[in-house]
Amino acid sequence: MKRALLAVAIAASTFVGAAQADVKIGFLGGFTGGIESLTPPIFDGANLAVTHVNEQGGILDGQKLVIPTGDTTCSDASAASNAADRMVNSERVTAIVGALCTGATIASANNAAIPGGVVMVSPASTAPAVSELNDNDLVFRTVPSDAFQGEMLAKLLMSKGIEEVAVTYVNNDYGRGLADAFVATYEAEGGTVTENLAHEDNRADYRSELGTMSATGAETLVVLAYADTSGQTILRQAYESGVFTQYVGGDGMVGDSLVEAVGPDVLEGMIATRPGSPDIPGSEIFQNLANEAGIDPSAVFAAQAYDAAFLLAMAIEKNGSDSREGLSQALRDVATAPGEVILPGEWEKAKQLLADGQEVNYEGASGSHEFDENGDVPGVVNEMAVEDGSFVNKGFVDL
Repeated sequence: MKRALLAVAIAASTFVGAAQADVKIGFLGGFTGGIESLTPPIFDGANLAVTHVNEQGGILDGQKLVIPTGDTTCSDASAASNAADRMVNSERVTAIVGALCTGATIASANNAAIPGGVVMVSPASTAPAVSELNDNDLVFRTVPSDAFQGEMLAKLLMSKGIEEVAVTYVNNDYGRGLADAFVATYEAEGGTVTENLAHEDNRADYRSELGTMSATGAETLVVLAYADTSGQTILRQAYESGVFTQYVGGDGMVGDSLVEAVGPDVLEGMIATRPGSPDIPGSEIFQNLANEAGIDPSAVFAAQAYDAAFLLAMAIEKNGSDSREGLSQALRDVATAPGEVILPGEWEKAKQLLADGQEVNYEGASGSHEFDENGDVPGVVNEMAVEDGSFVNKGFVDL
């Protein structure tokens, strides 16, 4: 009996030891809610980076890197906080990729990650409010602020001769931040905003708001919202009501699920913007790696998610353990020149250089990630348009 109990104890100890050998970075995304069609490809991007780490020797002393997931629903702060709390206090992750929606990132950071000392790198939270967090240098992002995207969207419309618009935005940090940046630049460039109207997400009827905006006489409607909730409903009801002749959106609207739901003919010619990837070696390499893995490299924020996960893995390797302490400085170190350039997929090279005490500088799939004091990065914005039933990339907005 004693031998049997001892054997069970040894087996249990071995199992626990094996489980603890995994290094965890969590992923917080809106798997349900306003961006549920956009989240899976973003997660695929992050998971591809994890796959590359594990296929090229693993992390630290050959340990496996794993990426448990949590659903923030995008718009529910309580759900985001609970998902983050599970990651920080139950899963005991070393770091987090995410969240995606700005409100979810802010709630996750304030209620779980910052108190727990956990670094977060969002590949999709674009609102300026993220820069204002009192985060102890724990919250970063691999995507530029909407202060830049809003400016570029405004200049793009003016360059196309669209000089009068009505605007509606989802009433949260993302929508307000993007709308503020857009309206300020658009009016400064000489454009006229006939109405700038907030709306609540997840409602069934926006005809009242559409009536208010269409009464101004504007023919172009700018919708700064989400493809799977309010944005989709507003565009469908605008078409059904016979108001507006041109539709415009931000990155939250860029998804072929939106085109399919509203109708390809209805949205043909729709204009949008989204953060993009510059024309650099890392971008081309990521496209090839993603295609080989059966992942769409052009999916919105997929490249940024790959970079977030790869950077965190490099930071953990640089830090020398799965400890949370010191990780934010290690993240800055591996993302910043000088150092040997590391491109997407080059985990084995990065691991060896770090083991040799060398400096590294990750040049990623979505660009250079020279984090400023707020954890923000410079970036580029792509012009998107609906052509033949799907969103297509028309190139960088450079105005």
